[in-house]
Amino acid sequence: MATTDRRTDHRLTFVVLCVGVSSFSLLQSMVNPVLPTIEAALDTDQATVTWVLTAYLLSASVFTPIIGRIGDKVGKERMLVFALGALAVGSLMAALAPTIGVLIAARAVQGIGGGVLPLTFGIIRDEFPRDKVAGAIGTSAALLAVGGGVGLVLAGPVVDALSYHWLFWLPMGMTLIAAVAAAIWVPESPERTPGRINVGSALLLSAWLVALLLAVSQGHSWGWASATTIGLFVAAAVLLPLWVVAETRSSQPLIDMRMMRIPTVWTVNLVALLFGAGMYSMFAFLPSFLQTPEITGYGFGVTVTVSGLLLLPQTAATFVSGVFSGRLANRFGSKAVLVAGATLTAIGMLGLTIAHEHLWQVVVETTVLGLAFGLAFAAMSNLVVDAVPQTQTGVASGMNANIRTVGGALGGAVLASVVTSGARPDGLPVEAGYTHGFGVLVVTSALAALVAVFVPVIKARTHAVPGFQDEAEPVASVVEATRS
Repeated sequence: MATTDRRTDHRLTFVVLCVGVSSFSLLQSMVNPVLPTIEAALDTDQATVTWVLTAYLLSASVFTPIIGRIGDKVGKERMLVFALGALAVGSLMAALAPTIGVLIAARAVQGIGGGVLPLTFGIIRDEFPRDKVAGAIGTSAALLAVGGGVGLVLAGPVVDALSYHWLFWLPMGMTLIAAVAAAIWVPESPERTPGRINVGSALLLSAWLVALLLAVSQGHSWGWASATTIGLFVAAAVLLPLWVVAETRSSQPLIDMRMMRIPTVWTVNLVALLFGAGMYSMFAFLPSFLQTPEITGYGFGVTVTVSGLLLLPQTAATFVSGVFSGRLANRFGSKAVLVAGATLTAIGMLGLTIAHEHLWQVVVETTVLGLAFGLAFAAMSNLVVDAVPQTQTGVASGMNANIRTVGGALGGAVLASVVTSGARPDGLPVEAGYTHGFGVLVVTSALAALVAVFVPVIKARTHAVPGFQDEAEPVASVVEATRS
């Protein structure tokens, strides 16, 4: 492992971190467009193959905040190597999977890599000069959204030229390189949170997250009124408050509820929930919209490969806006950047709702959405990092990423119900389904912009959270939250 007595240049550290984040983000989306190919290759059915996505979603949602918290306690660098190693092992299992069961298990192992993002933010805050933190977090956060777009672009050509197995071989190579580089060059964390890992809290967190996301992701196929779906929603409704009470009363909480009650943290998390509903749902349904046969009167009938290429300008726009988000944040503040990103999202979604007759319209609107995603991802991450003590960076960032995931699952479930509420005789959705679905995302994005306006601004980077002492950051000042 890298030592702390001689610190690695932060630019080299940043390259390693970006490779890790890119690997994880690619695995989030590359598999989505080729589920039918996997279904045929492994001789399974549609209901079973969807677990390739669900297993990854559940695992990442559970492990993202937990790995972030463990990193705060035992060291971010060693947990980064562990998370990247899990991604590589899961990718190897997936590439060699002879059955759908093994592939589903492999995807669950890959989900452990969700901890890469909060660990990256924590390492950036620990290692980078103060004036470089906002830009570095902005770029790495944007890479998560960029990876989602790149995955859609690459999936078709990779499968056409090679096979779906290479959707796992390629990320495995990237993660192995990143893991070795992290072990050699990423310095170990100077900031640690004392105490033990609260296993009981981790189990409760896992239980309510799995119950909620399982019900949301499978409710459409199981039936929203089925006993299984209702039972899972009830279980989540019972387990969530139990977890909150347990964390509040614990002397060694996994996730400190006082941190979660910081005004900046909970308002940004609410924005993340609403924003995730819009962004991830758009990623899931827009390719299907583009691939709908022209005979329907609204689809364009393009292939999987072409639909990915049509989203390439969006991916480029996300990366560009993410790179420049740090400069914009330094000049105008992260809150202003977040409001701009959420507002642009609503504008782009509105464009998709009212003008989608021509391909050029869709490309322009998704490019606007790309700019919005880069700005909003960067701003949310910077606001959360600035709002919490340095020893809480990993877990706070992990919960924010997790809440985006929950929002995406909820948004995807709602959109699936809306889009498929009316069907043609051939089983394809009617145009009104997509129009109403995009309209729902206009509402969620507008609400995100409204909440962003009320996010309090943190005046100082070095601070203590009212109500508890942070050993790494003495109580020299208090969070100064003002509304701007």
